[in-house]
Amino acid sequence: MPPKPAPRLFQYITSKFRKKPPQPPPPAEPASVAPAPADPDALAADADAVYRLVTAAPTPSAMESALAASAVPLTAPLLDAVMRRFRFAHGDPLRALSLLSLAADRGGVAPSAFALDTALYVLGRSRRFAHMWDLLESIRRLTPAAFSTRTAMVVLGRVAKVCSVRETVASFRRLMRMFRGREGADTAGFFNALLRTLCQEKSMSDARNVYHALKYEFQVNRQTFNILLSGWKSAEDAEAFFSEMRELGVEPDLVTYNSLIDCHCKNRGVDKAYKLLDEMREKDISPDVITYTSLIGGLGLIGQPDKARDLLKEMHELGCYPDVAAYNAAIRNFVIAKRLGDAFALMDEMASKELMPNATTYNLFFRCYYWAYDIGSAWRLYERMRSEGCHPNTQSCMFIIRLCHRHGKVEQALELWSDMVKDGFGSFTLVSDVLFDLLCDEGKLEEAERCFNQMIELGQKPSNVAFRRIKILMQLAKQEESIAKLTEKMAQFGRLAPEDCQRVHYSPESRPYNGDGADADIMRGDGADADIMRAS
Repeated sequence: MPPKPAPRLFQYITSKFRKKPPQPPPPAEPASVAPAPADPDALAADADAVYRLVTAAPTPSAMESALAASAVPLTAPLLDAVMRRFRFAHGDPLRALSLLSLAADRGGVAPSAFALDTALYVLGRSRRFAHMWDLLESIRRLTPAAFSTRTAMVVLGRVAKVCSVRETVASFRRLMRMFRGREGADTAGFFNALLRTLCQEKSMSDARNVYHALKYEFQVNRQTFNILLSGWKSAEDAEAFFSEMRELGVEPDLVTYNSLIDCHCKNRGVDKAYKLLDEMREKDISPDVITYTSLIGGLGLIGQPDKARDLLKEMHELGCYPDVAAYNAAIRNFVIAKRLGDAFALMDEMASKELMPNATTYNLFFRCYYWAYDIGSAWRLYERMRSEGCHPNTQSCMFIIRLCHRHGKVEQALELWSDMVKDGFGSFTLVSDVLFDLLCDEGKLEEAERCFNQMIELGQKPSNVAFRRIKILMQLAKQEESIAKLTEKMAQFGRLAPEDCQRVHYSPESRPYNGDGADADIMRGDGADADIMRAS
């Protein structure tokens, strides 16, 4: 009886998704896995090369041939780096899956848990849910240990992003049926992953309802209540959960108290927050910088910025040193009170303590100048920001470019754009919309065309609104040749509206692929994402 073929972790995805007849297994060969490059720069260069090869190949077989010709060995760290590029460059998820298949089937390289989680993320982001569940089934059969609470959050987060709460809970139950029986399964952790997902992607009310519906099926712990307490806007609801936590004999910890204090401070209940602070100290739970940052913010909301500044000094005396977020909270209080002199003094104090102001710090002032229509002060602050080596973020750029638009400051707007192109900060799409409006309003067609071309050279797609605005200005100037060039460049990013593509003439080799028609294959990806992280 012939030996049973070895199980394959992934199945190749062909352009037509046709099932091929089974092939006899190749003769067994000793697996040889090349070591990862010791130099991080070398690993990054290999990852960039592999990513370009995978995204450029028209078929899986062409991808395999290109990788073999490149002589870049596939390793687990390299796969991690390539999958990270698929995530942040919004690469085609089916190409990513084909790469993992090739590495496992032909190279004998088992993907890490990080690579598998990233593959699930990009599949769910582009709504390839059938492929996502197929991949999960392969993980269940062959590498069940790779499934973790992080995996559950990745899957449930992508489902909750586009589906209802009911469908999200149904997906959670499906995951439980697939992985609950495996050794070491953390069912409480999976339940907490569901609640955290609902808090982030849906609403606290949805999370509360699901908790009450399922709390008798799964064991709850301190983390369960910390998740439910972390997002409440209503102090009454937060106190209700806190009482239920105590009734169940679950002792609060630092995270629990921080969540309650933050909730009370945001509701201007600073007195209640201080009572909780005293209760913490009675239980020998030392407040941390997050505790004091919440109190500083609460004091600002009730109009006591000076007391908040004194709290910074008290933190030093207690051995809890303020960080940038704590100073930002205190600076914000003075900005709201329109005491910019005190706010700048705190920013200087930060620098004296080797805490460099970040983009969030400067945005507090930019916002004030924006509503005061003060382009002069905003621009001087921008120059100070750049001289201190702090890169603006998208919000900073939007404050400045909108002020430039209001005051018709073309030269300063172009200088901001030049800095963005040179240093790569800010959102080119959002800033360019305002910039092109300004340039077109001022009749600066040559500058608008140059900025448009710079965007395309950086691989950034200008918005259709900006493209049409420049096109109209070119039509008024009777620059037909420039219109044709611009239209052809825009078509590189995908199908144009009929009124925008009348002048586009493609050669067969330069015709853009739009992911539809008879020649559709696996090389199609879509989807968008946004990562929300705590600003400091």
